[in-house]
Amino acid sequence: MSIVDTDSDLTAEQRDAITAMAGHYDHKRGACIEALKYVQSHYRFVSDRHLAEVATLLDMSCADLDGVATYYNLIFRRPVGEHVIFLCDSVSCWIMGRDAVNQRIRARLGIEPGETTPDGAYTLLPIVCLGHCDHAPAMLLDETLHGDLDAARIDTILGIQSER
Repeated sequence: MSIVDTDSDLTAEQRDAITAMAGHYDHKRGACIEALKYVQSHYRFVSDRHLAEVATLLDMSCADLDGVATYYNLIFRRPVGEHVIFLCDSVSCWIMGRDAVNQRIRARLGIEPGETTPDGAYTLLPIVCLGHCDHAPAMLLDETLHGDLDAARIDTILGIQSER
């Protein structure tokens, strides 16, 4: 997915899709999470401009919609990389070696949690729990859950040669 111009308005097709989503609910605002995820699927994040457009389409205030968007950690309100790594920050993952996995990811990608690689390929974000404790440490890369992580698995998952 490439970044599209987030300074432009939503397309007519995108507005129609959001309006159609809203039609499935008794109240338009019921479609807010679905609409935010839809916008994000096209732009990688929900810009202020797009948030305002969605709010108008759903008869919501920008503040109310932003409250929803910032509550859910899978809705991004600022740009992220093409691939997002959520590294589990639960007690189970810490006990099972999350710190070493975190260090490996940071060393291989050259970024700290909350940062994106200079080429825009990866963003590393902590997440409270992925619910994969029986396979700790765990991470979510885009929509794929990975468990039983160690340095070698990180290299394989990220497609990085260990000699690098």
